[in-house]
Amino acid sequence: MRFFSKIILTLCASIILAGCGPAKDEVDVTADWSVEKFYLEARAELDDGNYLTAIEYYETLESRFPFGKYAMQAQIDVAYAYYKFEEPDSAITALDRFIKLHPRHPAVDYAYYLKGLVNFERGGTILDVIVTRDLSEFDRNLLLRAYNDFKLLTQRFPSSEYATDARKRMIFLRNELARSDFKIANYYASREAWVAVTGRTRFILLNYEGTDVIKRTLELQLKAYQKLGLEQLASDTQRIITLNFDKPS
Repeated sequence: MRFFSKIILTLCASIILAGCGPAKDEVDVTADWSVEKFYLEARAELDDGNYLTAIEYYETLESRFPFGKYAMQAQIDVAYAYYKFEEPDSAITALDRFIKLHPRHPAVDYAYYLKGLVNFERGGTILDVIVTRDLSEFDRNLLLRAYNDFKLLTQRFPSSEYATDARKRMIFLRNELARSDFKIANYYASREAWVAVTGRTRFILLNYEGTDVIKRTLELQLKAYQKLGLEQLASDTQRIITLNFDKPS
């Protein structure tokens, strides 16, 4: 909804400006700007929160001065501007382009990190994510994208200044992914689809060891085996629960 509101506001602004006089009378204030001037003005607009103007300046800079350090920096800065402007798809496109064009650039680790942030916060702010949103109810594919973005960063740039935060977010996302799969398993159980329950619980146990749903997953798996009359598997699962979670009195 915010995306469409921005489009409507932009269109309205364009119509109003168009009514102020013929297009041929408009003056391009940037016509004589040097590449340094373009970059400084774009950065100032970005710092002031004028993200749409910053995006326009960065993109014009690259079109007029496609080579050199300012063009490269504009390519990653415009991604951040899109991210702040809440245009995640455009931000991801810009970041993918930067990574492809400049795989050895000193800021490529930041590009991977920013990709993770964009997907991590897609659809809301970081405060929404941590405080008010249950991510396990969110689009599982987006959780996976964010997780994989952070994983790529930590694998390719383990000493990056962004790696520590990325690892913390990976732990959080892994727990949310496990919870998401556990809710699916619970849904199957509510439908008494016990074979599907055993498949989903096995997947959780294989892929999310150490997460906070493991005990509940084992208990649900035990129930499924009992319902299916698989006594040996039920016994094995009960033994795992007893050994790992039942404290001796």
